[in-house]
Amino acid sequence: MTVSGVSHFDTFVANLGFPLDDFQIEGCEAVEAGHGVLVCAPTGAGKTIVGEFAVSLALSQGTKCFYTTPIKALSNQKFHDLRKVHGDDAVGLLTGDVSINGDAEIVVMTTEVLRNMIYAESSALDRLTHVVMDEIHFLADASRGAVWEEVILNLDDSVNIIGLSATVSNSEEFGAWLTAVRGDTTVIVSERRPVPLDQWMLVGRKIFPLFDGSGTGKVNRDLEHYIQRLESGDDGSSRGYERKDGFRSRSRRGEQWDNRRGRSGEARPQDRFRPLGRPEVLRILQAQNMLPAITFIFSRAGCDGALYQCMRSQLVLTDQDEANRIAEIVDKGVADIPVEDLEVLDFKRWKQALMRGFAAHHAGMLPAFRHIVEELFTLGLVRAVFATETLALGINMPARSVVLEKLVKYNGEAHVDLTPGQYTQLTGRAGRRGIDTLGNAVVQWAPAMDPRGVAGLASTRTYPLISTFAPGYNMSVNLLATIGFDSAHRLIEKSFAQYQADGSVVTEVAELDRAEHQVNKLKAELADAIAATNPPSTGDPVAEFMEYARIRRELKDAEKDAKRHALESRFDEATAVLRSLQNGDVIAMPGKKHPLLAVVVSAASNKYDPKPWITMETGWSGRVDAESFGVPPVVVGSMSLPRDVTHHPRRGAKYVVQKFQRGNYPRPKRMRLEPRVRGNSKVNELRAELRAHPAHHWPDREQLSRIAERLARRQRDFDRLDSKVSAATDTLGRTFDRILNLLAELDYVEFQEVEGRDIPVITDEGERLAQIHNESDLLVAQCLRRGIWNELDPAELAGVVSLCTFENRKESGGEPEAATDEMATAMTATYSIWTELESDERRHRLPVTRMPDPGFALAMHQWTAGAPLDYCLQAANASGAELTPGDFVRQCRQVVDVLEQVKKTGYTDEICRTARQAVDAIRRGVVAIGA
Repeated sequence: MTVSGVSHFDTFVANLGFPLDDFQIEGCEAVEAGHGVLVCAPTGAGKTIVGEFAVSLALSQGTKCFYTTPIKALSNQKFHDLRKVHGDDAVGLLTGDVSINGDAEIVVMTTEVLRNMIYAESSALDRLTHVVMDEIHFLADASRGAVWEEVILNLDDSVNIIGLSATVSNSEEFGAWLTAVRGDTTVIVSERRPVPLDQWMLVGRKIFPLFDGSGTGKVNRDLEHYIQRLESGDDGSSRGYERKDGFRSRSRRGEQWDNRRGRSGEARPQDRFRPLGRPEVLRILQAQNMLPAITFIFSRAGCDGALYQCMRSQLVLTDQDEANRIAEIVDKGVADIPVEDLEVLDFKRWKQALMRGFAAHHAGMLPAFRHIVEELFTLGLVRAVFATETLALGINMPARSVVLEKLVKYNGEAHVDLTPGQYTQLTGRAGRRGIDTLGNAVVQWAPAMDPRGVAGLASTRTYPLISTFAPGYNMSVNLLATIGFDSAHRLIEKSFAQYQADGSVVTEVAELDRAEHQVNKLKAELADAIAATNPPSTGDPVAEFMEYARIRRELKDAEKDAKRHALESRFDEATAVLRSLQNGDVIAMPGKKHPLLAVVVSAASNKYDPKPWITMETGWSGRVDAESFGVPPVVVGSMSLPRDVTHHPRRGAKYVVQKFQRGNYPRPKRMRLEPRVRGNSKVNELRAELRAHPAHHWPDREQLSRIAERLARRQRDFDRLDSKVSAATDTLGRTFDRILNLLAELDYVEFQEVEGRDIPVITDEGERLAQIHNESDLLVAQCLRRGIWNELDPAELAGVVSLCTFENRKESGGEPEAATDEMATAMTATYSIWTELESDERRHRLPVTRMPDPGFALAMHQWTAGAPLDYCLQAANASGAELTPGDFVRQCRQVVDVLEQVKKTGYTDEICRTARQAVDAIRRGVVAIGA
């Protein structure tokens, strides 16, 4: 667009006040020419300039632009940045739990918000011409990546997408797919960092360049030689020539004692490889003018531990004026947090650390605290941050240096090496454009760390973008509702996942071949064993005996179920008896030789988990619970007890024993130690079927059964691998078909005949499912549909909904609880519905919905009911969920997201009202502050 011969790009650049790089110019010109654009460039290279130009261009044209990000923190940051340029009225923010000026021409939002708008056919999409998708490589994220593809595939063709990505090695493949599904897309790749990155290795107290400076990628030979001498003990460390403060280590009056050395000042051999403390590392960086620095530590506890290590030292990185300014910013940032909550959050110590110039940053922190750390670090007031890798997700918080203590991280299942992509993403934070001329990536050496391996990580600056897209329940009904079955089918098969799905499955096929070979070998072994016994058989003897083995397995499982049911019934009966016992009741309990007598001296106070205090005729005195009894106790009489016995049971034990000796209490002749397990109808039928089977009378039946069991296990392995290979070679369209078949069974979809074809369309229930955007969407819909949450009050509803949102990161050994009987009933019903759904999903060969997790239910109930933060954190811990305040806030907000969706479904006026009341009750205190 030009005005008097001047393009909008010229005006945009003139207002920036600094020159653009070539890739930025190329990207902006492609946007102005009306193309879709994919810009791949290193972190900190300035690719957001292309997105900001799209914003400016849309405003100049009188159209709208949406700016999407993967996380709320980045959305908030971009919202404030764009407001400074375009004014408050022109820019809005939508992040699910925050809505500011949502009808503005420019709206910053999380990608999920845009996805929901598209499915709802929102009028906000009118006049939309540009969508900037920041951090578009996030579509590789396992849990949320599919949302990016949903948006790309569903946006109207008239909308130009501007994708901003880290440098990925398959950018051409990704760009080719974008062109295929969106039309002409210009792919721009830049591998140049505007601030060059120097690579260093910290070995003990010495810091070495990682490379030799020749530009060929060769490792510094001085570094390798020094490590070799260190490992052999010939580095001078045994001579004690250095101390922590840089002076000779021999002790003199007034000098600091070095606890790594003996009294002679000589280094101890066992301490040669001990890593430096974090304060020492920061002092070294400070001496090299490498601060501010971000140290990446791959655990929250590690970040907090590093912070407290610095606090215990004498390290101070700020002067008094800076400390005072930090204190003002901190106090302003927490002004709305209740004082009692600040005490729970250990606010004073956290503030002291900030005033000394260092901080932690991780998802377990309160969002308001994280925002303060980000602000102080950006202002240059905090010089050292210990952070988890979540900081590398696009938040504008660059440093002069990045420190990596380790090159391995726990991925949820095992400790694995960092990939080149992860290394690049983390070290990309080093080097502040416009401030630094160089950035520094510092790796701390540890034994067995090979500098050449680190050099390989540092030299490989790209990583592949792999799609995680797969159709789900909510996506399926929304696609049916908006574009119909045929178009939905075609759209799913246009996904980047399908584009990449033609890769090799050689490994899985090889495993399948081996499994098939083992199955055939065992079949032959079983056939030979049967032939040796010469049993009578009218057909295939192997198939006949495998059928017999199947009945045996089913009978064994049914007997286990019957025993479990008997134990559960015994527990329920024992609980009922213990709940009804009164003071003075004499009970008979099973014993090894004969029943034992006891008297209740203090009845149970908790009817849900009754634990009366009893004193036995033997003199033992203490509380018992339902788990103590193989079979329920029996009341056989009563005993009058003085008040002091009931108040002081142990002191009154002698009195009770004497009463038993003088009294004549009836004693049952015999009581079983364990409950009698009776076969139910299924067990009896299977036993009869087993006895009637011809193979039951074959010779060497037990030997044949052992071979048959091995064969059955190998057959199950084969079937599992066969399904895996089929899934790998299956199209996503067929997965979509299987989803629709299940939804049709559950009446969310119905098939209607159209021109001789059965075409699926969504039902009223399906329209409600379309409103639920949650990992457990179908489970939530089923619970709402069956009305099992209808009679709950707001706190109970919030607690039960948390089963569908919470996933425990770290168990603390507690037991999940419900606050009320109604809540317990609803939790049990929710789990029952999940078991039904799990069975249906397995039958349709679909991924299984995650099991409901009750670990947060009690804490969520208590918070919604008005309990203070400290009490709720204790309740979470007691329920087996060890949560930080930041975890607690995030979990509360996830429950709010689902409750907001429940309101939109309109199942009943009552549950919509209850959900609204629950949302209002949850949004208070620390949950209502920040984003």
